[in-house]
Amino acid sequence: MGLSGADSVAYAQTLLTVLGPAAGRPLSLAPEPSFLSDDHTPVEFSLAFVPDADPTLRVLLEPGYGAGSLAENGRVGLRVIREMAQRWGFGTARLDELEDLFFPAEPEGPLALWCALELLPGGVPRAKVYLNPAASGQERSAETVREALRRLGHDRAFAALPEADRPLFFALDLGDWEEPRVKVYLVHQDLSATEAAGLSRVTGGPGRSEIKRFFRTAAGHDADGIAYPDVPLDRRPGLSCHAFTESRTGRPSGFTLHIPVRDYARHDGEALDRAVAVLRRHGMDPAPLRRALSAATSRRLQDGVGLIAYLGLVHQQGRPPRMNAYISSEAYQVRPPLAQAVPGRLG
Repeated sequence: MGLSGADSVAYAQTLLTVLGPAAGRPLSLAPEPSFLSDDHTPVEFSLAFVPDADPTLRVLLEPGYGAGSLAENGRVGLRVIREMAQRWGFGTARLDELEDLFFPAEPEGPLALWCALELLPGGVPRAKVYLNPAASGQERSAETVREALRRLGHDRAFAALPEADRPLFFALDLGDWEEPRVKVYLVHQDLSATEAAGLSRVTGGPGRSEIKRFFRTAAGHDADGIAYPDVPLDRRPGLSCHAFTESRTGRPSGFTLHIPVRDYARHDGEALDRAVAVLRRHGMDPAPLRRALSAATSRRLQDGVGLIAYLGLVHQQGRPPRMNAYISSEAYQVRPPLAQAVPGRLG
């Protein structure tokens, strides 16, 4: 992705350090449970594409992987984040303010803390943390998000969120960000293109037709020139992300629609074709994505599905659209191709 040899070596060591003991765990052992990926690998890569520039390489990790309990997983994750903060000189005050909300004595839910690093030239990454709104129970997840936003000064933000089935993640930018974001990820069961087009709350944000076109391309609803009806995603749900950078208006400044392409393509060759179509439509070079896939695996794309997990179309006020492609590590397992991936309700 254009990083120097020195940066690549330094970042490889950083990722091993963040993973701790899990980094040396033999793959011959069965994986520990992890919600981060389909095969329980605690690492996922992604590329953030923009026009006329190299994509940014990011990596999502679970620092407490294999800790033995969700509570200990969270304690390990907090310790790792604070060690990174000392190493790279950034504050954790916003995270500290939320510790009692997201790290109760007996947490529930599929995760405790994930850490995402944007691997920038120079060897110093930008950090993000992902927290679990259901830590104190799924029935309290909405109130947890509301209180977290309030504590961070976004008193009016919760009311700006669209209707959804449940919150999935609460995320924070930490460190050297031009505009640090607070992000809320929402789950939308049986989401259709028309419904997705109405999810953005960004003033002057993406048009409904642009969102619908991305949805239909990523989900395969416009494959082979066939005009499929406005059918929902009836396997894995779609996700929306709403980013807040200022508190004056109460409205988000960023919106992302995430489509789980791996559940709506027969194999990764199809998923790649859809990603390439979106990239070219927005003036972005698809060549780095092809290089990244060949670096991640030696298998044929047609022999599995899930290497490309999600495609996301990102809109941030004042910036051109961005497309994110999420790449699974597949350290433990390759999902076999789907026999059928026609859009709609497949039974």
